[in-house]
Amino acid sequence: MARPLVAVTTYHREAGERPRFTLPAAYIDAAREAGAMPVLVAPGDAAPDEILSRVDGLLLTGGGDLDPVHGAAAHPATYFTCPDRDAFELALVRAALARDLPTLAICRGMQVLNVALGGTLHPHLPDHVGERIPHRVSQDEATGHAVEIAPDSALADTMGGVALDAVPSWHHQCVDRPGRGLRPVAWAPDGVIEALEAPAARRLLAVQWHPEIEPTGAPGRALFARWAAWAAE
Repeated sequence: MARPLVAVTTYHREAGERPRFTLPAAYIDAAREAGAMPVLVAPGDAAPDEILSRVDGLLLTGGGDLDPVHGAAAHPATYFTCPDRDAFELALVRAALARDLPTLAICRGMQVLNVALGGTLHPHLPDHVGERIPHRVSQDEATGHAVEIAPDSALADTMGGVALDAVPSWHHQCVDRPGRGLRPVAWAPDGVIEALEAPAARRLLAVQWHPEIEPTGAPGRALFARWAAWAAE
């Protein structure tokens, strides 16, 4: 059976003598390990429906912050905003939901999903919940914390349980008010929303942590396996 073809979003355009779009290889490695064939889609394309008509799934990756005009107040800690990336990914996720396309949204990707459906974001977690639970220690490395999952969620079914001891965390923004039709289904010990589901979207997984950097066989790889299985249907 042919592997499902899945679209994977890249980071913003980097300036310099040779401008480029980049993406950490861990996303591609995890998608391939799950049995999918990833193709990179970069900000600036004006035809998300045309892209999605040619693929079997969508992976919304992490990266810089959404521009404050999209549901979060301006803050000095905001970094790596890219209007082109915001516009592209917001259009992609709306089109994916309309198609019931298998979608996995990671970190920034979950924030994009939330904003696309009218939700809002906390611009800087330490101002909201303090620093008792580390969600980001630097822009260069992940930290870890526990997560509690709602037992009646697709996420719990996917992960095979309702508690994770330590997920790789690397963010300073998070969901404030969930968007239309979205339901929080996982939380950090400080109450930060760590996953969203939409009862009307049966093939959607959205988490605030970074399962792509977990090793082979770790719990987070089950997210990629479920997503790739949906894409292969």
